[in-house]
Amino acid sequence: MTGLELQTALHAGRRVYGTCVVSTSPMWPRMIAGAGLDFVFIDTEHMPIERAQLAWMCQTYSALGLPPIVRVPEPDPYLACMALDGGAAGIVIPYVESIEQIQQLRGAVKLRPLKGKRMQSALAGEILEPELRDYLATCNAGRIMIVNIESVPAIDRLDSLLDVPDLDAVLIGPHDLSLSMGIPERYRDPAFDQAIATIIHKARARNLGVGLHYSFGIEEHIAWAKQGANFIAHSSDLFLTRNALKSDFARFRESLGDIPAVSSETTPDSI
Repeated sequence: MTGLELQTALHAGRRVYGTCVVSTSPMWPRMIAGAGLDFVFIDTEHMPIERAQLAWMCQTYSALGLPPIVRVPEPDPYLACMALDGGAAGIVIPYVESIEQIQQLRGAVKLRPLKGKRMQSALAGEILEPELRDYLATCNAGRIMIVNIESVPAIDRLDSLLDVPDLDAVLIGPHDLSLSMGIPERYRDPAFDQAIATIIHKARARNLGVGLHYSFGIEEHIAWAKQGANFIAHSSDLFLTRNALKSDFARFRESLGDIPAVSSETTPDSI
């Protein structure tokens, strides 16, 4: 799949499947490519991935037909441009709560290499010369613009946020959203379900892709997909590997009568 194909699928409501990849091992991409995914989600907000490593990952996954979607550490258009220069097919900006944040992302993803006052004028609605407009459209074809919705203030302003031009998809952050709602990690709470349903409905009503990055099970993800979520970012290589190892070694100890190991887990489950 290419970035343009992924972008088209998101708008059309077709489900696309991916996982968060944090390993920078050169042995990892071919293994991930054999897992039947449509894209990879690379998180530089929570993971210490340097610029050169990120570019290597983006170039490699793109070459294997997995468009890399990169979440930058903060809503900074310069960080978005750096990731795009490295080969990202799309950008996620975290914890969006204002139109201004999305507009700045729009400038980075959809109007590059326009800069400065000319870019700000274009964001404000200036009609561009036909030649310039076509040039920018060609330069940025297939570049995907995604926002993280993960707070009550964002839901309160959801209609205006989703109406910003050129937005492609919404990625819900369930952990931070549950905290913002005052119900930490209560992912089956009726109020949480209603918030997710509202975001899914409003995004799909605008033909935007929408989904969750969720690491706490499959059943909830399936239920949200049945409600219309089509951007399915399931767990991460970090947690999937940990869970598989825990399961295997628990079976060893149970079968051989050994004492269960004491957990020393320190990795947060919020990414």
